[in-house]
Amino acid sequence: MSEILAISTQELTKRYDGVTVVDHLNLQVKENEVFGLLGPNGAGKTTTILMMLGLTEPAEGSVSVLGYNPTREPLKVKRQVGYLPERVGFYENLTARENLRFIADLNGISYAEANRRAEEVLKMVGLTESELIENSGRNLKIEKTVGKFSRGMKQRLGIAEVLIKRPKLVFLDEPTAGLDPKGINQLLDLIAGLPKAGTTVVLSSHQLYQVQRVCHSIGILAKGKMVIQGAIDKLGREALAGGRFQIEVETENPDDKLIKALQDIKGVVSVEAKDDILGISTDADLRREISKAIVENNFPLIQMKVQEFSLNDIYMKYFREE
Repeated sequence: MSEILAISTQELTKRYDGVTVVDHLNLQVKENEVFGLLGPNGAGKTTTILMMLGLTEPAEGSVSVLGYNPTREPLKVKRQVGYLPERVGFYENLTARENLRFIADLNGISYAEANRRAEEVLKMVGLTESELIENSGRNLKIEKTVGKFSRGMKQRLGIAEVLIKRPKLVFLDEPTAGLDPKGINQLLDLIAGLPKAGTTVVLSSHQLYQVQRVCHSIGILAKGKMVIQGAIDKLGREALAGGRFQIEVETENPDDKLIKALQDIKGVVSVEAKDDILGISTDADLRREISKAIVENNFPLIQMKVQEFSLNDIYMKYFREE
C-alpha cells in the first residue's frame, strides 16, 4: 500500500442554512487502499463525498483528490473518479451493454473499446449471459432492458458503470444493498482486489462486518466530526486495550521461572497465568521474542495468538459514550 495520499482534507467544513453538517474535517486516504467511511445517518458522510467530487462547495477548509482541487478542477477529478450512490439510476429502456456504452461515450471511450470494456466489467461484477438474455418467441434471444432487472442486478450494473472508465478512485455508497449472500461475497472480493489494479476505494456502509473484511483503515464520523481514524487493529488496541497488544500463549505447566523470563522482555507490561494459558500485555508486537523465551526455557509452544478486535465493538464504544 502506497504512502501517497489519494485524498486529503484540511479543516473541511460545510454548512446548510447556518447548520454545520461537516465540521472542520481532517481526513487522509492513502493510494491503493480500501478506506471505510462510517457513521450513523446524518453524520455527514454523503456531504463529505459530494465535496470530494466537486458537487458541492465547502464553506471553509480545503480538499485534495488525486492532487486536484475538486472545487476549482471538477472535470479533472471526474475523469479519474467513479461514484456509486446508494440509489443507482439507469436508462431503464436500454440494455446493460447499452447503458455501459453510453457511459463510456460520455468519458470519450471509443465504441470498440467500450464494447470490450463492457464485457470485461460485466464479467467482473458477475452479470452472466443467463441473467442478461431473455427468450422472445420462437426461441429468439434478446437482451433484457434494465427495467426488467432485479435490484441486485441493478446494483451490480452500477458497479460496472463505475469501473468502465477504469478510475483511480471510487466512492461506493452501500454497494451490497439488494445483493444475496453469494453476490455480497463476490462483490467484496472484487472490492478487495481493486487496489491491486491501481484503484483506491472509499466504502461507505452500515454493514460493519463487510467493512472489516475488506478495509485497510477506517474513519468514523459523528455530527460532522471525525471521531476516530486509522487502521482497524490499531484503533481496536487504542479503544479497547489501552493501546497495548494482548497476546495469549498456550504451553504446559508454566512455572515462575518462565513467567519471570517473559516479564524481563523489554516492552512486556504484564504476564498473567491461568493453568496452561499465559496472558501477556505488551507495548508492541513481541510474539517473536515471546516465542524465543518460551523455547529457550524448554517449554512447548502449543499455540499463540494476538487479540483481534471487532469493528462493531470499536464502533459501539464511541456511540455508547456519546
